[in-house]
Amino acid sequence: MQYELPELEQMLSESLADHKLSRQEKSQFKTVTTGLNAEQRRFMNNRAFDLVRAELRTAGSATPIELSFSLLRWLEQTQKALNGAVDCADPNVHFSPGETCRRAILDAVLAARASIDICVFTISDDRISKAILKAHQRGVKVRIITDNDKSDDMGSDVDWLREQGVAVCMDSSPSHMHHKFALIDAKQLINGSFNWTRSATDRNQENIMLSYHPKAIDAFSTMFETLWRQYT
Repeated sequence: MQYELPELEQMLSESLADHKLSRQEKSQFKTVTTGLNAEQRRFMNNRAFDLVRAELRTAGSATPIELSFSLLRWLEQTQKALNGAVDCADPNVHFSPGETCRRAILDAVLAARASIDICVFTISDDRISKAILKAHQRGVKVRIITDNDKSDDMGSDVDWLREQGVAVCMDSSPSHMHHKFALIDAKQLINGSFNWTRSATDRNQENIMLSYHPKAIDAFSTMFETLWRQYT
């Protein structure tokens, strides 16, 4: 289910009304936050603090100690409920040789609904490239940043993807754009040593980690946007 920011704020306000986080509210927050993107999760965390500050200002300098403790307790429990489900899911780690890394990437790409931002050194595995193209064709916003030198390698699918209408940009420096990460729907991070190639699956010792942690999402999103502006 998709939530708008006013709906999320209302959930917090209703929960704070009695200065307690009930078991049902805690379960609701955990369920809701697993489907939020980084911006929505950040909003929920910041708004919880804002609401507590507002309650303390309303009470004034004569705030009873009991009220202060109950508000702080609500805030602590709310933060754990909002972020605990994400932390418990991390990390989701895969290793190669073997199919698990490629399978995790394929599953993530095929499940994308809004956006896929890919920043990888090279892409030459046809199965992954075809999944990227299918995502693009069903309306997912796909952007790829890759290395200009590797795009000329035999078997590289980068130019083919660009010919199909996928947005691609390459570095223009003597050094390499050596990142290997991707962001799915701005809420899932794929990161590790794994290049999106057949040799990475079939022969190399590689790894990827899938994460939903908001701080990691924010950091990699910032890097992607920085490189996208730099190279386009």
